[in-house]
Amino acid sequence: MKPLQIISARPVRGYLGEFIKLAALSVIIIWLVSGNNSTTSYNWQWYRIPDYFITVVQGKWLPGPLLKGAWITIQISIIGLVFAFMIGLVTAILRLSNSILGSTIARLYLELIRNTPLLVQIFFIYFVLAPILGIERFSAAVLALSLFEGAYTSEIIRAGIVSVDKGQWEASQSVGLNFFQIYRKVVLPQAFRYVLPPLTGQAVSLIKDSALVSTIAIYDLTMQGQAIIAETFMVFEVWFVVAATYLLMTGSISFLARVLEKKLHLK
Repeated sequence: MKPLQIISARPVRGYLGEFIKLAALSVIIIWLVSGNNSTTSYNWQWYRIPDYFITVVQGKWLPGPLLKGAWITIQISIIGLVFAFMIGLVTAILRLSNSILGSTIARLYLELIRNTPLLVQIFFIYFVLAPILGIERFSAAVLALSLFEGAYTSEIIRAGIVSVDKGQWEASQSVGLNFFQIYRKVVLPQAFRYVLPPLTGQAVSLIKDSALVSTIAIYDLTMQGQAIIAETFMVFEVWFVVAATYLLMTGSISFLARVLEKKLHLK
C-alpha cells in the first residue's frame, strides 16, 4: 500500500494577498529608484551599472567586477552545497546508528555548530585553523559554510530517513541487503522525496549566508558591491543590483527544485 500523501491546497485569496504585496513592493521600489523623484537630491546613475557587469576593452567583452563577484558566489555556493550535503548525510547516519561513539561525535558537532554564529565560525576557521593547516582563504570560506549548513542539512536528512516505513528496512534485510545497500537502494531514494523542499530552503539559505565570506576579503558579489560603492558612492544603485542578483540565484534554485519535485510526484 502506498503511503498517504497529503497535498496542501493554497487558497486563492492567499495568492491574491501575495500578488498585492508584490505589487505594492514593486511600486515602492520604482518610486525609490525613479530619477524624477523630487523628494530627494540623490543623483541616480543607473546608466553606469551595465559597465560593472560587462566591460569592453579594445573591442573585447570582459566580465566586470559584479559579474566576477557573482561567479565567485556561485562557486562557493555550489561547492558548499555539495560538501554540506555530504557532511549532513554522514552526520544523519551517525546519529541514527547504534554506535555510541559515532552518535556522540555527531551530536557534539551539531550542538557546537548550531549554537555559535556563522560569522564567528568563519573568523575562527580563517584566523585560527587556516594558518595552522595551511588553508587558503577560498577553502576556509567553503569549509565554514559547509560545516554550518551541513549541521542543519543533517537534521533534514535524518527526518527524511526516519519517515521511511520500518517495513522497508525489514523487507530489505530479508532479501539479504547489507547496511550500505539498504541506504543506497531503498531508504535514501524514498527519503529524498520528503527532504527535497526543506533542502531547497537550506540551499537558498547557503547562498544568502555566503555574503558573510566578504568579511575575510573574498571578492564575492557582496565584496565587489562594497568596493564599487567606496569608489563611486552609488549606494542605492549598487545594493539594488546586488540584491536583485542574489534574488535571481535563489529564485533559480527554487524553480529547479519545484520542477524536480513535480517530476518525482509524477512517478
